[in-house]
Amino acid sequence: MSNPAGTAPFPRFEEIPESFRIETLDQREYLVDGELRSWEGPVQDAFSPVCLQAGEGLEPFRLGSFPSMGTAEALQAVDAADRAWDSGRGRWPTMALADRIRCVEDFTQAMVSRREEVARLLMWEVGKPWRDSCREFDRTVDYLRETLDAVKELDRASSRFSCHEGILAQVRRAPLGVTLCMGPFNYPLNETCTTLIPALVMGNPVIFKPSRPGSLVFAPLLEAFRDAFPPGVVNAVYGSGARVVGPMMESGRISCLAFIGSTRAADLLKTQHPAPHRLRSCLGLGAKNPGIILPDADLDLAVRECVAGSLSFNGQRCTALKILFVHRSLAEEFVARMSRAISDLKVGMPWEEGVGITPLPEAGKPEELVGLVQDACRTGAEVINPEGGRTLATLFWPALLYPVSPVARIYHEEQFGPVVPVVAFEDLAEPIRYLEESCYGQQASLFGQDPEALARLIDPLVNQVCRLNLNSQCQRGPDVLPFTGRKDSAEGTLSVSDALRVFSIRTLVAARETPSNKAILADILRERRSTFLSTDFLF
Repeated sequence: MSNPAGTAPFPRFEEIPESFRIETLDQREYLVDGELRSWEGPVQDAFSPVCLQAGEGLEPFRLGSFPSMGTAEALQAVDAADRAWDSGRGRWPTMALADRIRCVEDFTQAMVSRREEVARLLMWEVGKPWRDSCREFDRTVDYLRETLDAVKELDRASSRFSCHEGILAQVRRAPLGVTLCMGPFNYPLNETCTTLIPALVMGNPVIFKPSRPGSLVFAPLLEAFRDAFPPGVVNAVYGSGARVVGPMMESGRISCLAFIGSTRAADLLKTQHPAPHRLRSCLGLGAKNPGIILPDADLDLAVRECVAGSLSFNGQRCTALKILFVHRSLAEEFVARMSRAISDLKVGMPWEEGVGITPLPEAGKPEELVGLVQDACRTGAEVINPEGGRTLATLFWPALLYPVSPVARIYHEEQFGPVVPVVAFEDLAEPIRYLEESCYGQQASLFGQDPEALARLIDPLVNQVCRLNLNSQCQRGPDVLPFTGRKDSAEGTLSVSDALRVFSIRTLVAARETPSNKAILADILRERRSTFLSTDFLF
């Protein structure tokens, strides 16, 4: 490792480069009904995963605090969103699409002006390397702009009438109602906005609850939300899920739930709704994506992709490669190369150039990973790489485990951290059976050169996962491609265009093709009496 045993990669405050220092942010405002309201109640402290040397020990670095709201405030947000919806008659759901697009454009322009502030909060609050924090911000802005292009294209396709069997009809997409958006801590900005913005542009009033950690990331953007959208269209709530999310769901006034997190939490949220059959859900849940390395794989390529796929942002990605199946003829060489590549990763602070492993933001995560490593070792595995599994406060040095047994917890459980389990196989039936029996079904990666062998795997595995990556790591992008999963991994599909469909429903106006009906429709169109019935072409 880049940091020899016994040394502390955590800095003293004065050792932090001045350009990366951050001021404490004690957030005392929240957004409801178009107002930035002052918060006088209890607060939740926000600590960075970056610790600081103090005397002979380490202390968590306090970033600031945010409101710890309760049931009353959560229901005020629901009231505001419900008024903005007004049974579908509100200003926002009936607004012309071109006007909603202008609101999102105004927000995007204001958001871009806060780039460095938001990216800095991302780096400090979730421990994401500075380069990746900036990339998350930029990718989010690109997603917003691509969403507007996609909604224009969707609208153009429905900007005409059809006539079938004597029935004139115009089919368009209409909003669903009040939408609750909850993103994850690992991509708090991007994953929240990839549901929030499509929901908004389709005409749904939105309540969003930032993740913890990740709550402070949105503080610089609240004013932009307030200024860009009508009152009640965007509302932000903070606090524990039990105190704010449960009551909102139990109110029965949430029409659509966009949630990225654990299956257990998603199941609880849905059952809290009094009419779950009326709740439209878009869920991004757990994954245990395998990499399968075939006998003819290019080992240099496979190792490079598997290290990046397993350990980018500490492996804290739902799309991470979380278990590797390697043909026994290659296993020893593959593991040796993986060990060397992992040892070359730089362990350090998120602002350091070229850093590969950074502090973990989840409380108790290093201890949880130590437990998984110890269990794997008790069942026959070894930690292959030097210093693998070492911990220091919130840092966990990546651990390469081999050979991992099917009885080990990490064979089945999603580790969501820098632990890389490797399984040797002789018969392809084993990794295929693994995917068939797994409760997850997001993605898999295949490494090999023989088209026939790859084709034999592709055909059964596309019915187990929703994306197969040939000779590359699992990933979400490009954002124009569908992102979803089977089994317990997802509900609904996200992409630049798919998200627009998730947060809307096909609705039509139909009339018999009679002279009087034609005259009525022509008058409505000519005089622009309706925002739904329209043949306008958005450029």
